[in-house]
Amino acid sequence: MRQAPPKGPRAASFRAFRGRPPFFAPCASEIRRVQMTATASAAAPVKEAPYFVEKVLWVKHWTDRLFSFAITRPASFRFRSGEFVMIGLPPREELGEKKPILRAYSIGSPSFAEELEFFSIKVPDGPLTSRLQLIQEGDEILLGKKPTGTLVLDAVRPGKRLFLFGTGTGLAPWLSVARDPDAYSRFERVIVAHGVREVKELAYRDLFTQEIFDDPLVGDEARAQLTYYPTVTREAFERQGRFTDLITSGKLFQDLGIEGDRFDPENDRAMLCGSMAMIKDTAALLEAQGLKEGSNAEPGDFVIERAFVG
Repeated sequence: MRQAPPKGPRAASFRAFRGRPPFFAPCASEIRRVQMTATASAAAPVKEAPYFVEKVLWVKHWTDRLFSFAITRPASFRFRSGEFVMIGLPPREELGEKKPILRAYSIGSPSFAEELEFFSIKVPDGPLTSRLQLIQEGDEILLGKKPTGTLVLDAVRPGKRLFLFGTGTGLAPWLSVARDPDAYSRFERVIVAHGVREVKELAYRDLFTQEIFDDPLVGDEARAQLTYYPTVTREAFERQGRFTDLITSGKLFQDLGIEGDRFDPENDRAMLCGSMAMIKDTAALLEAQGLKEGSNAEPGDFVIERAFVG
């Protein structure tokens, strides 16, 4: 026998239900599964990307082996002048690449700059630089979120003279340090020594001989306290020789008008960046002349970037 429709208060609910499709109530175990899934989804944190995605602002090719470029700077990105950071390019999915290739690069901009500048070598078959050297304005660059390093002013003790020794693209951190007002407030004299093989590789020569003197923040200080000391090893130039030879012979000090023929542990501080051979040999000379290596944890008379040296 067909059951008669309900009467009274239940009638309206019954009429509304009749127009709906069949309804199957889930069992208790299904309800618990759905609740657990929803809870797990809500509790699982969203994994933050390990890098920023920034845009190329400009590119300058110095030679067939050297180039510089600048990228946008994230508002939350903080660093100390002289530090390095990981940068790279997005993976090419059409070639089956799943992960980006990242490499450590010293930041060439001072800590307060609105853009981030880098100085790079070109390696034709290098995993990253073979592509990086082809970048153009507007391209995307991956920027790590954790800058670090020991080539910073905080890692050296107070002194009178600060020597910044760099070979090749090892000049990059000095582009940052030499444009930071703190360098001139902490030292009476800042010496940027750049060693290269050929004259054309003296990138940023105009910066250190002209442009920096017009800098609104450090121009006056640089004019009075900065010395640019370039040297070339494989071509005729006003100054020739490796840093180690110039130090050992005493010519470095003679050229700079410094009394004596060796470093003064009381007054001289140094930072080294470039080829591993230069760093190790120059560090050995500094230690032999009484200077002690420092670090972020314990500032000393000179520092090197051990992340690069190994």
